[in-house]
Amino acid sequence: MGQSDVKLRRTLLAMTAAAIALVVFAGCSSDPLADQYRSGDNKQYIAGDGTVTEIAAENRGAVVNFTGTTQDGSTVDSSQYLGQVLVLNFWYAGCAPCRAEAPALQTLNAKYTGDGATFLGVNVRDQPATAVAFDTSFGITYNSVIDTNGAVQLALSGQVAPDAVPTTLVIDKKGRVAARILGQATAPDILDTLIGDAVAEKS
Repeated sequence: MGQSDVKLRRTLLAMTAAAIALVVFAGCSSDPLADQYRSGDNKQYIAGDGTVTEIAAENRGAVVNFTGTTQDGSTVDSSQYLGQVLVLNFWYAGCAPCRAEAPALQTLNAKYTGDGATFLGVNVRDQPATAVAFDTSFGITYNSVIDTNGAVQLALSGQVAPDAVPTTLVIDKKGRVAARILGQATAPDILDTLIGDAVAEKS
């Protein structure tokens, strides 16, 4: 066997081993899409880079106004959240980073429920049944607006990039955008701090 044949054989063996490892890993994965995202494979979605923007109170824009229907059929209006902090998370079920960040968002939701902040998802793609299935799978207890018509996204045009999913906005007690995380909330402590800062502000 020549030297070139030996090199070829080694290359084929390495490729085979890698393929087997990939199959085994996928078989053990509890959430293949989230695992795909964590591995750096951003297929089939456009994600932000995790950039955090915090806006000083005196520099915040206009009050955000929107209405929508949640996955359970109830109607929500942005005015009902005035006087408290609103955390808006833009997501959809097939979005790998959305799945990766879901447990941390639920943990923060539980922390702030009844303590100055409310979470509300904005599902940009799915039908209600899909959103409900996602919530059940990930233990999400807060509602999501089904925004397949883009109404909530339009209300936030200029303040949120509609092509970046997930995106999380912290809306202050006056209804203005106080902070944004463009992409997965990779550091829950940062989002926790952003929410806590907004809760601590005087109305």
